[in-house]
Amino acid sequence: MTLKIKPEDLEVLRLAVAPFDTEELRAKYRNGDFPRSELTRDLDKRYRWDLMWMTRLKLGDGVGVKGDLDLYAYLNDQHIDSALRFLVKPLEEAACVAA
Repeated sequence: MTLKIKPEDLEVLRLAVAPFDTEELRAKYRNGDFPRSELTRDLDKRYRWDLMWMTRLKLGDGVGVKGDLDLYAYLNDQHIDSALRFLVKPLEEAACVAA
C-alpha cells in the first residue's frame, strides 16, 4: 500500500497514537462501551479517529491553521484515514499499534 503521508509525519502520528491503542480500550470499543456507540456505522473507523483525537494533535493546513501536524496542507480525510488504517489494526485482530 502506498501512502500519501510523508514518512516523518506518519512516524509522529504512530508515536502519538500508540500509547492509546491498548487492549483494554479495544475491548471497550468491541463491546460498544464508548460515547454514542449506537450511532456508529463503521466501528474500526470510529476507533481509529477516536485514537487520533485522543492524541490531542492539532491538524493544520500549513496556511491559515497551523497545527502540530500540517496534514491538511497535502492530505484530505481519506488520506489521513489510510494512514490511520495502516497504523491501527482492526479491532477484531489482537494487535495494537506497532510500537
